[in-house]
Amino acid sequence: MKVKIIPYDPILKERAKQLRKNMTPGEIILWKHLKGKQMCNCDFDRQRPIDRFIVDFYCKKLMLAIEIDGSSHDSPEAQARDRRRQARLEFLGVRFLRFREEEVRSGVEGVLEVIEDWIRNHSNNLA
Repeated sequence: MKVKIIPYDPILKERAKQLRKNMTPGEIILWKHLKGKQMCNCDFDRQRPIDRFIVDFYCKKLMLAIEIDGSSHDSPEAQARDRRRQARLEFLGVRFLRFREEEVRSGVEGVLEVIEDWIRNHSNNLA
């Protein structure tokens, strides 16, 4: 299966680099389990620019974005922004899994199970 390349705004490259240097505790914990193709042999990037946004983790082969939402996502304005952003990326073919920061920090095993189940259930779409 040919991987669909979604272009991104080059101005985001520097911002993504800064975000990689300043990951949240939940992002750090999850990254330890995603890097190096540890999750079902899937290659994930962290703080990946896509279109005009940056997602926390992204697997090109699966077109899967994984987002870790902390308290900065709790306000109605932030939730509306997240919905618009996600809708735009879903329009481009990106699929999403979202987790709370606390969920990753207190129970990463459950988060990893959800991700692994999602990959197994969607791997039939991959060649």
